[in-house]
This record gives sequence, structure tokens and C-alpha cells, in this order.
Amino acid sequence: MASHCTSLIPSKSLPEQERVFARAFALLKQAVQERVFPGASLAVVHRGELAAWRGIGRFTYAPDSPPVTPTTVFDLASVTKAVATTAMAMILYERGLPSLDQAVVDTLPEFGLAEDGSPSPDPRRRHVTIRMLLAHSSGLADYAKFFLRAGTGSELVRLACSAPLAEPPMHRACYSDIGFIVLGELLARLAGEPLDRFCQREIFVPLGMHTARYCPPAEWKSEIPPTVDDREFRMRVIQGEVHDENASVMGGVSGHAGLFANALDVALFGHCMLSSGSPIVSPETVRLFATRQAEPAGTSRALGWDTPSAPSQSGRYFSPSSFGHLGYTGTSLWCDPERQCAVVLLTNRTWPDRSTQQIKRVRPFVHDAVLEALEEQPR
Repeated sequence: MASHCTSLIPSKSLPEQERVFARAFALLKQAVQERVFPGASLAVVHRGELAAWRGIGRFTYAPDSPPVTPTTVFDLASVTKAVATTAMAMILYERGLPSLDQAVVDTLPEFGLAEDGSPSPDPRRRHVTIRMLLAHSSGLADYAKFFLRAGTGSELVRLACSAPLAEPPMHRACYSDIGFIVLGELLARLAGEPLDRFCQREIFVPLGMHTARYCPPAEWKSEIPPTVDDREFRMRVIQGEVHDENASVMGGVSGHAGLFANALDVALFGHCMLSSGSPIVSPETVRLFATRQAEPAGTSRALGWDTPSAPSQSGRYFSPSSFGHLGYTGTSLWCDPERQCAVVLLTNRTWPDRSTQQIKRVRPFVHDAVLEALEEQPR
């Protein structure tokens, strides 16, 4: 499963990494000791080079658990929204398939239906656009346990498409898994093929992201850190399969979650975004999707991305032009075009359960330590 790519060249030896990023590595080691997460993988891109790539900790807190290495593959959770779904939307946008302001019902007529299949009594649904789904301003709620009611992926998509609006479209930005389940189905419909097939051919292969997979092969299972000891729904340890229950019912392929990759492959995607989208999209498209939306008032959302807002999980130093995304399992990608850097942090903070939220405290300090280290480097 090791990933090699000629487009990101390591700029520092391992001893140099240990010296330059000593503070960031120390923070991660301390977090492991404090049981914020059992293991982590960090990758740093700076000025087109791989400045750091390091694994810390173990798969679980057991002393004989496998160590996390730089090539360890993690469940990316909602980083899927950026690396797969948003990238797919960018490519299709360039090909002229969706207008961002096209109504969702034009592609997904079922979005205009109630759960029983009758026309929805809510006329606001016809005004929800693709742009609103990308920017989390559609009015859909953040989350629902569709997995408790849906036995198949198609049933779950139907429930998501008929989910009631929690508030008027464009009233405010509300981060929504439901919206990205709908968006993933819409993009698959426009492309005429499933997300995983499209993303593999159009994103992961061109960028050399060799470990990026929806539904990783069974033989990878023992090499992927477990994310949860699920005692509520699947009644087993979740390892090498998607953590998110809704995505699980969807067969592991969804617009909101399901992608696996190692830190280098996520860094390759970040490098692509910092390289103006080459070779998958144009600079104009990257700028369009990575720019914070003007409406609704107070939003920090771009199209498929988030942007820094105080206080931010990106820390104190990422510039206002930065964009990034977090994942529920303890993953993140942040890109800063001004500093020409991208920071990838992958963890399984949900092991053995999702009770701790301490990563929210640790992650900004790790980002700060990385950017402070980069600022101290000679130009």
C-alpha cells in the first residue's frame, strides 16, 4: 500500500524533519499520551516540496498494537467532501454539466418529493441549488440517523432527498451531511456513473494518489487503524470500512464520507490545489470554489471548503485566502496559497469511542507549530 509520487519531492531528511518540526511532533506525541487519539500521521507540503511526513503512535492504545507509519491509511471521514465530492463538482463544472445555480430538483426530481413519494408541500425546496449544497446554505439539517430506517443505499438516498428543510434556504450556513449525501447522488447522476469510479479515474489516478479508495480492499484491513468499537449499530470493531453509519448503509460510497487514504495522498491533493488545480482543473475553478461565499451573512464557507474564522481549527497563522476541511474521525487538510503550504493531519480520535473531543484543542496548536517552523526556514 505504500505510495510514491514524483510530483512531491521530500525536501528534508528524517533527522532534519525531527529538528525542524520538533515542536509539532512533540505535541502529537503528548496527545497520544493523553489519549486524545492513539495514532496520527502528519504531512506538510511547502513550496512544492514534501517538508514533513511522519507517523506517530499506534493503531490503538494497546502496547502491542501496530505502529502508525507515514504510509498508514486512515478513514478520511468528511475530508471526503473536499478531496472527492468537491473535486468531482469542480471537474463537472468545468465540463459545463452543472450550473452552480441550477435547482437541485432539475437533476434530482425526488428532492421535490415528500417521504411518501407525493409532491412536497414545501415550495422552498425548488429554490435549493447546487451552490447551496456546496456552501451548506440549503436549509437542510446537519445530520440524521437515516441508517436506522434504511436497509439499502437507495432507500437512504431517498430519505436524504426527502428530508425536510430545517430553515429557509440561504437563511444561514449550517454544515450538513444530508446536503452532501444529496450532492453526491446529484453528481453521480450528472456524470452517469458512481462517485468512486469517477473519482478514481479523474482525480486519484491523475494525481498519483495510490492509496485513495472508497471501500479499500479486504487485504488492507489489518493495515488500517480501527475507528470505533461499534456497540450500537454494527456490533463489531470498525476497521478498514467506513466509520460513518449512513455511508456504511450506502455501501461505503457517499458524497459526505467513505474515502480512505494515507497522508501523502491527501498532501498530493493539497499540492494540486496549491498548484492552481493542475492537472485536474483550472486555476479559475480553484479560485471560484475556494473563495468564501458572500452570503448568507456570517458564513465561513466556500464551495465545498471551509475558510479560517476565529477561533479556527487551522490555528492562528493560516492566511485569509486559506481553505480546508475537517473529518469526524480526526482528520484534516488545510491549504494556504499565500504561504504555499498544506498541512494534513490524520488520526483515529474516535477510537475506541467518539466521546473525546480533545482534538479540537490539540489541532490548532499543531498547525501553529508547523507554520512557525516553516516561517523559521530560510527562503
